[in-house]
Amino acid sequence: MSNPTITRAPRTSVDGLDAFAAGLHGRVIGPDAPDYDQARAIWNGVVDRRPALIARCERTADVIQAVRFAREHRLLVAVRGGGHNVAGNAVCDRGIVIDLSAMKGIEIDRDRRTVGAEPGLLWGELDAATQACGLATPGGIVTHTGIAGLTLGGGLGWLMRKHGLACDNLVACEVVTAEGMLIRASPDSHADLFWSLQGGGGNFGIVTHFEYRLHSVGPEVLAGAVLYPAERAGEVLRSYRDCVAGAPEELTTIVILLKAPPAPFLPEDLHGRPVVMLAVCFAGDLAKGETVLAPLRSLAEPLIDLVEPKPYVEHQGMLDAGVPHGLRYYWKSHYLPALSDAAIDALIRHAWAAPSPQAYTIMFHLGGAIRRRSPADSAFEDRAAEHALHIDAVWSDPRTDAAQIAWVRRVFEATQSFGTGVYVNFLGEEGEERVRAAYGPEKYERLARIKAKYDPDNF
Repeated sequence: MSNPTITRAPRTSVDGLDAFAAGLHGRVIGPDAPDYDQARAIWNGVVDRRPALIARCERTADVIQAVRFAREHRLLVAVRGGGHNVAGNAVCDRGIVIDLSAMKGIEIDRDRRTVGAEPGLLWGELDAATQACGLATPGGIVTHTGIAGLTLGGGLGWLMRKHGLACDNLVACEVVTAEGMLIRASPDSHADLFWSLQGGGGNFGIVTHFEYRLHSVGPEVLAGAVLYPAERAGEVLRSYRDCVAGAPEELTTIVILLKAPPAPFLPEDLHGRPVVMLAVCFAGDLAKGETVLAPLRSLAEPLIDLVEPKPYVEHQGMLDAGVPHGLRYYWKSHYLPALSDAAIDALIRHAWAAPSPQAYTIMFHLGGAIRRRSPADSAFEDRAAEHALHIDAVWSDPRTDAAQIAWVRRVFEATQSFGTGVYVNFLGEEGEERVRAAYGPEKYERLARIKAKYDPDNF
């Protein structure tokens, strides 16, 4: 494969760059390549960074070579899987992006109920493959999210209350270290590193292969959404709080406060109307699910009830249209305990005041299998939280950036007194103090020691 013309990176000789490019099974993309702008673009349209090189890897050997090349030439490194992080960690200015998006290998072992997956896979791709066998591992709620970043930070999704977080279902990982060595991390090998990869984020090494446990799921689940009018939000949220307090683990619920999108499955008279959307997934016996969901489907008079038996993979894509690639995103988040009346009132005061009709405030109900695992067993920290609150501005016009960001910060400040910490995958560029809040002092210090062991130069 011929490589495009490549502009020289800082402190990198042309000869060294040509040899590096020639040795890859994948390809090196530089600023003069016709697809450079496409290759550097990520999900969040706010992020506009220009790396000197993009090494699009196809094999683990490519990743090792890219790490060693970057070390030799002292290049700033970003690692890209799905490119879905709001802060834009998947791309950097003037350095090298080690792009894993072409690494999409997958192997399913039905007898062991495991799946081996490469880091370029998206959740929709992984779910489609495993559901063909009637199996699944807990993943995200948007199919175009990459498996790698979501798993390494924890992994909230529709199956989490029944089967735990994505990181809770890791069996082992293959990791390219900062020194460019390939190691296997598992409970029996490099156990400290494996502990950190279960919720500690993606800066301990580059995971080139994930192995997950699989569970029997579906292929049909009882799932969908019920929409209630925003003017009934106080009643709906207080009743919701009481209903989910004793919910079985098969049930995961997500509350979204938004203006109803112009989706084809919604009547036109609802488009743009402020609503409380209660999104649900019951991953168990469908008849039992009908009984369990009945109270949640009558918290008030619904505007529309879209809950029905459907394939799990279809439900996984339900929210995709609301978060497309290329729009501008800004968010803030924290965990919440069981909802107090004051917290509900604060949400109602601010949620529908966003300057963009595409903005939303989303709240994930946690507990269940997440809480059953000891916090000491993994880097993921707040297993006692009841909810994860996520305030997300979504817009297209850069001239309104300040107003969009200001709305998020107002909602965050109005609810901050109720917060108990933060989910690391919901962090933007918020500084070390907020990272510490995601782990607490003891776990943060343990992660720092492991980081120093495997990446002493913060490569």
